[in-house]
Amino acid sequence: MQGLSVPEPAVAVGEDPRTYARLMSAVYDATMSGHRAPARPRDVIGDSWRRMMSAGVDPERRARPVVESGGLETLRRASGLMTVLDEISRGLESIVADGANILVVADSQGRVLWRSGSPAVLGNADRLGFIEGAHWAEGEVGTNAIGTALVSNRAVQVFSAEHFMRTHHSWTCAGAPIRDPRTGHVIGVVDVSGPAATVHPTTVALVDAVARLAESNLREQHDRTLNRLRMVAAPILARIGKPALAVDSEGWVAAVDSLPPHNRILLPDGIAPGRAWIPTFGVCDVDVLPGGWLVRPTDDDDAPDPTRVTLDLSAAGAPALDMAGQFGRWCHDISLRHAEILLILARDPRGRSAPELAADLYGDRTRVVTVRAELSRLRKQFVGLLAAQPYRFVGGVEVTVRYPADRSMVLPSSISPAVRAVRNTESNS
Repeated sequence: MQGLSVPEPAVAVGEDPRTYARLMSAVYDATMSGHRAPARPRDVIGDSWRRMMSAGVDPERRARPVVESGGLETLRRASGLMTVLDEISRGLESIVADGANILVVADSQGRVLWRSGSPAVLGNADRLGFIEGAHWAEGEVGTNAIGTALVSNRAVQVFSAEHFMRTHHSWTCAGAPIRDPRTGHVIGVVDVSGPAATVHPTTVALVDAVARLAESNLREQHDRTLNRLRMVAAPILARIGKPALAVDSEGWVAAVDSLPPHNRILLPDGIAPGRAWIPTFGVCDVDVLPGGWLVRPTDDDDAPDPTRVTLDLSAAGAPALDMAGQFGRWCHDISLRHAEILLILARDPRGRSAPELAADLYGDRTRVVTVRAELSRLRKQFVGLLAAQPYRFVGGVEVTVRYPADRSMVLPSSISPAVRAVRNTESNS
């Protein structure tokens, strides 16, 4: 890049945005044409421009970011950011409330997962392709607060001609990475964007502060999850009297007995109750715990006992799930909706698709988004109990249903078509 021997701009964007915008426009034009610039861009911007030019990105082309054609809800759930959306929105509502800016949350690949703001500013964003599902990484749209924050691993404000794409010069944005507090890895970016005239020097600091609050919230959520798992696992570990540990769905250790301390273990993909090979420990017996797994290293060649699940519907208005495995037994109250789903799946071992469950629960096959959200919550509560595509109980689990004495009283408050069919079938048999 030409002109890197000259000083950075003497005028800060916060002191005089118009003057700074004119200066950066001159710097941009000179740099892109290979001439000596009147000043050099800030280091974070200059580094990004160099990456773009090295990659052969054309600054004059109209950016058309790649948009995910489907699976946006899947990306949202996989991001690990859903539980902190409210925290982020509250922290930045003062900036978005005036209608001049939009709030955007993207994942670790720069894909826009959520956005909110006034219709006017959202319309401006639409024209830039700044829409939900769009890839906003540097390689797609050049220097911008989302993509550049991901590459630089720091909070970034990009104003007017600091954007690599000329079509974005009417825009300003401030983004900060959000890290998983357990691993330190970036899992997303929070961004505030709007017309260049809305630039304010404190915006990037506020966005960064909100990102740090989101990380703190994630840390507290994880601690609470491990504490709940620890309370369930502690008496079971005490009864076993052999080396064992309790881990959450991602392998983070909540409790351990007679084994060296571990923060996390690597769980195999598609782990299910039964026997599995786990790095560090070798062959292990694995059993379901509410919110995680009980793992016991073993040299025993005998197959472990299967996990037995009883859906207890015998008490009207108080459905429960009773789980018994090789290491213990526990019972949990469940919601009416979850009881309906488990009853449907227990009666159809082959499994049910999302449209089929939507018809079973609501009489409407189109309500698949609601069904998937319910199944996501249920599978998170009882890790390893249900499989997907189709939804069903996993292999190695024995399932029984305990009905009330009067079968016409199965889940009496339920209006689900499938449950009504069970009542009618049983009462007429």
